[in-house]
Amino acid sequence: MSLNKSERRQRIKFRIRKIVSGTAAQPRLSVFRSNKEIYAQVIDDVNGVTLAAASSRDNGVTKGTNIETAAAVGKLIAEKALKAGIDTISFDRGGYLYHGRVKSLAEGAREAGLKF
Repeated sequence: MSLNKSERRQRIKFRIRKIVSGTAAQPRLSVFRSNKEIYAQVIDDVNGVTLAAASSRDNGVTKGTNIETAAAVGKLIAEKALKAGIDTISFDRGGYLYHGRVKSLAEGAREAGLKF
């Protein structure tokens, strides 16, 4: 049985989500990456609430290379999370490899003060 790229990512995503879950004390930072944009959400899975969100489409995000934009989104989501009183999160890479834009977003969030 061969899986296409999206089916393979979906399986990896489910495998990650079995382990990573967000609570009010330590929410989950979820990453979605499309071909053009990158999105991040801080989610409390217990209550089913998005606490903060940021994307490369937001105002104030500097456009540059994809990796620079992802780092800017990481800093923006960290600022919004810290403003909401969240400093510790669990990182959900969403089935993507921890490489390139996903890694850049995570490092940007760490630089801005999030702990994970």
